[in-house]
Amino acid sequence: MAPPIESTQTVTEIPQKVAEIPKKVAEVPKKVTETPHKGSNHYSSHPPLNERILSSMTRRSIAAHPWHDLEIGPDTPKIFNCVIEIGKGSKVKYELDKKTGLIKVDRILYSSVVYPHNYGFIPRTLCEDNDPLDVLIIMQEPVLPGCFLRAKAIGLMPMIDQGEKDDKIIAVCADDPEYRHYNDIKELPPHRLAEIRRFFEDYKKNENKEVLVDDFLPASAAFESIQQSMDLYADYIVESLRR
Repeated sequence: MAPPIESTQTVTEIPQKVAEIPKKVAEVPKKVTETPHKGSNHYSSHPPLNERILSSMTRRSIAAHPWHDLEIGPDTPKIFNCVIEIGKGSKVKYELDKKTGLIKVDRILYSSVVYPHNYGFIPRTLCEDNDPLDVLIIMQEPVLPGCFLRAKAIGLMPMIDQGEKDDKIIAVCADDPEYRHYNDIKELPPHRLAEIRRFFEDYKKNENKEVLVDDFLPASAAFESIQQSMDLYADYIVESLRR
């Protein structure tokens, strides 16, 4: 702590004393602030590097690609990680760019509709359409594209998109206190299911593309679909390692 200002000090003397502080700091012996590099006579102006930080940097666990590098989670197929591509209430059709791992704008929906819930995909899964397994997550709030969250499967919506199988997992956010207690799709209000069905039936009509939605299936069907997509993804990984 600096000594108290003497009553005899004038106002003009105070700035002069403050200006002298950097000079005195500079006079501290260099041995305190300079350490030699190992194996050399050169000095560095920073303290020794922290080995714990160095170790953490060499063993980084950052997900470089959300489809391949993000773990699906230990509680699959019931509870799993999923990556959000499209937020609830959006008319923008975002989707995963498989090459870069970034979320790109595919198009703006042609119909006057918005996504009724957050929509994304389950990492480390693969379906017959060569895409990761799609999932619609029911929760209170919209989520930004590119984020991931924990979801709980409660049902399956069988769907045919332009003649190709394109089933959707229906899930709730596992960390949303309003929805996490749901365990099966039959527990949802019938009108909620009617809204979901109608959205997918209509959202491509103005593009002259046909989408057929079948009856919703229970949570057990969702678990089976997730496991099958995980197995198919694993088959491709094993084959790629063989090559």
